[in-house]
Amino acid sequence: MEWLFDPTIWVGLLTLVILEIVLGIDNLIFIAILADKLPPHQRDKARLIGLSLAMAMRLGLLTIVSWLVTLTTPIFSVGPLDFSGRDLILLLGGFFLLFKATIELHERLEGVVHTHTESKVYAGFAAVVAQIVVLDAVFSLDAVITAVGMVDNLGVMMAAVIISIGVMILASKPLTRFVNAHPTVVVLCLSFLLMIGLSLIAEGLGFHIPKGYLYAAIGFSVLIETLNQFARRNFLKNEARVPFRDRTAESVLRLLGSRKRVEATLEVQDKQTMEQEAFAVEERNMVSGVLTLADRSIRSIMTPRSEMSWVNLDDATDVILQQLQETPHSLLPVCRGQLDNVIGIARSKDLISDLVLRQRIDESIESGTLRKPIVFPETAGVLKAMDTLKRAHGQLVLVADEFGSVRGLLTPIDILEAIAGEFPDEDEQLAVQMQAPGQWEVDGAADLHQLEQILETDGLVSDEADYASLAGFLLARFETLPEVGQAMELDGLRYEILSVEDRRIAKVSIRRVDPTQPGEAA
Repeated sequence: MEWLFDPTIWVGLLTLVILEIVLGIDNLIFIAILADKLPPHQRDKARLIGLSLAMAMRLGLLTIVSWLVTLTTPIFSVGPLDFSGRDLILLLGGFFLLFKATIELHERLEGVVHTHTESKVYAGFAAVVAQIVVLDAVFSLDAVITAVGMVDNLGVMMAAVIISIGVMILASKPLTRFVNAHPTVVVLCLSFLLMIGLSLIAEGLGFHIPKGYLYAAIGFSVLIETLNQFARRNFLKNEARVPFRDRTAESVLRLLGSRKRVEATLEVQDKQTMEQEAFAVEERNMVSGVLTLADRSIRSIMTPRSEMSWVNLDDATDVILQQLQETPHSLLPVCRGQLDNVIGIARSKDLISDLVLRQRIDESIESGTLRKPIVFPETAGVLKAMDTLKRAHGQLVLVADEFGSVRGLLTPIDILEAIAGEFPDEDEQLAVQMQAPGQWEVDGAADLHQLEQILETDGLVSDEADYASLAGFLLARFETLPEVGQAMELDGLRYEILSVEDRRIAKVSIRRVDPTQPGEAA
């Protein structure tokens, strides 16, 4: 009974049980493949009988190998070394474990997986059970030799085999799922095989390695792997807090080859690699626009109030006619006195027809020239706005704030620009114009999302900010209306005010100040 109080025996038993279970996972996979050849109602019975018979065969092999290692009478000599039957068994077993662990590690690192095909013709029950027994006998050699190399007590070896087989019978499916979900555990156990194989070879050559050293190394490695699993679980838990949409968008953009400016400066610029990219910058930007569209605010994609064209019914007929001839827009809000006093929406050609034929605009809704305006709240989502535009039958949508003031208007072109970039009208210029490599002239009303893509940075858009344009971004940083010539540097970019009009930032010069300029390639 003294062995009950020997901690070395208990440590060896626990370690051996864990190794036997992990080493038996491949057995379970192949046994599952064989059992699938049977009708569904016979599969569990075949696994139970096959593993039970395999356990008896494994105990027999364990007894034979344990007896062989007791043969210490020298058989032959090579120089100063004498080799007995025990030494030969240990040497062969050590080389087998090294070979087995190396092959398994290679398959794990190369991603080789065991596959099986569905069979419509079921095999015989006895044939499948016999295959399970033979297969387990072949695959149990590494487990038997590992047991002999780790523990000296035959009873402990048998107990470990019985416990491991019992666990595999009761919990084969959860065990397989756990090992497949934690490949580092398998790699760690295979490294243990390398260490045990090396110790067996050393024993066979006459160099005794105390088992305590092996247990200490295995215990330390298991502790580190446990901490690693806890760290990974916490990482996944924290990552799960990021919205699924954001994680999906980031993963897709990473697959497309998108790189932030800060990340790009840390990498070696290889022109040949850049030329071989499968997706162009414009394609990545469009995909990014699609994936981030639902998270954007209406304010960031609409045409702002300051850029709206509208008809004032209080103006003279000649003034309105001249305005309609000069505007490139086909639909215009019709107001009286001020923009917030919207009477309706009308087509330019209908307004021109009314003014030429009747010298006035018919203000009746539906029956006349004007259509009832569609008003959309600025707090609603972009997807809801798209649904509204689909039902608008080509009409524009006015965006209003909580006080009823018109903040801007939305058309299908605005949605398209949010995805594919700007489509300027005849009376407009591109909001972002490149002046030189790494230098741009930008309109103050430029959309921050598109500007981020052009500048290859991620420091402009903020979910907490209540602005959507470059002017709003700079006003939040200056905390006052800046004067012409004022400048500031943020994240490797220099922003200089070029012009200020009507109490708003009109033009801004942006230039890179860091030495590496990935934007030059654009």
